[in-house]
Amino acid sequence: MEKVDTPPDAFLASLSDDVRPTLTELDAVIRTCLPGRSRTVWEGTFWGGTEQRIVGYGDIVQARPRGGSADWFLVGLARQTKTYSLYVNAVEDGAYLLSGYADRLGKVKVGSASVSFRSLDGVDREGLTDLLTRAHDLTPPDAG
Repeated sequence: MEKVDTPPDAFLASLSDDVRPTLTELDAVIRTCLPGRSRTVWEGTFWGGTEQRIVGYGDIVQARPRGGSADWFLVGLARQTKTYSLYVNAVEDGAYLLSGYADRLGKVKVGSASVSFRSLDGVDREGLTDLLTRAHDLTPPDAG
């Protein structure tokens, strides 16, 4: 995946009417919780080989499991085929931050660094904002 020049607002505006309101609402929540962080569209082949477009918030340098590092985002927002996904790449005490918030996020599916859900109706907004605010507080200012 790589950063592209598409402005995030233009990307969000281009989405279908059934998807745009949810992603726009989540975008506003993320921006409030991550003040001063960059906001960039990323495109390309993501995990599992799928083509993705993700709004990334905050520039970080993330260590790779097999050595080296990669430029990445602190938080990412995407629409999958049937779900919405948030990627939270913050780490606390050597583990992804998300693991400590799984039981506070509502009706969601939680992976090591991702949260997916079908609708915002089942998401615990307080848990989500606490998670995002903690991610911001733990992570140094944007790299690069």
